[in-house]
Amino acid sequence: MADQNKFKTGEKAPESGKYKVSTLVSGGPASQDNTEIKLDKGDQFPPSPSKNEAAYWVKA
Repeated sequence: MADQNKFKTGEKAPESGKYKVSTLVSGGPASQDNTEIKLDKGDQFPPSPSKNEAAYWVKA
């Protein structure tokens, strides 16, 4: 089974859609980060909404 594509804070969205935080880059829990965000193709992935830390995002 293929891994979900993960995108890091600062990378550009490969396609428009909704994304959510998978994990924090620091390895910390992202349990409070179940917020979905909408990005357009080419938008940069932001830091995590709750911790304002670099995060890995996945398509929601």
